[in-house]
Amino acid sequence: MRFRYPNGKLYTSKKRTSSPSVNNGNRGMRLEDDINESIAYYRREKMAVIHKKPTPVQIVNVDYPARSRAKITEAYFRQASTTDYNGVYRGFYLDFEAKETRQKQSFPFKNFHEHQLQHLTDVDEEQGLAFLILRFAETDEIFVMKASVFIQLKETSTRKSLQKQVIAKNSIAVSSGFIPTIDFLPAVDRLFFQ
Repeated sequence: MRFRYPNGKLYTSKKRTSSPSVNNGNRGMRLEDDINESIAYYRREKMAVIHKKPTPVQIVNVDYPARSRAKITEAYFRQASTTDYNGVYRGFYLDFEAKETRQKQSFPFKNFHEHQLQHLTDVDEEQGLAFLILRFAETDEIFVMKASVFIQLKETSTRKSLQKQVIAKNSIAVSSGFIPTIDFLPAVDRLFFQ
């Protein structure tokens, strides 16, 4: 299946290598899966209403080799997506992006698209709760950071990445757990309401 951006450029994804799933804790799961489980818990418990935003895709061409085997062969991204998640918490609009890296000591800035950071800036300027959830996959360390702090650190940095020690100093560490998998709302409370 081929996807194209609104400007007509062909989308090419990075090849994924499958790594063996680790069965202790949640290390074998991806960050988005963990967050999706957490937000489902928050909705069930009526703590927050948060949803993952779908990426709008325009299907262009479908092959029908058999009636029951339709295959999408070409599709386009309708527009650049903004961030991964949005919702309402404690009467405030919230919007956040979740990213993870396999690097152990730094988080590459290239993982963040400029339009995503601009969107988070816009949310912040309108008094919304704009933040990032950052995971170091190799060490299973998770941090919640205000988007405005991340953007300021990025703009003043001379490096291509943000060091883990800088992230730890400017964010709230969150542990992986059972239910919810990533309990990030207490970190949001500390960042925005204390």
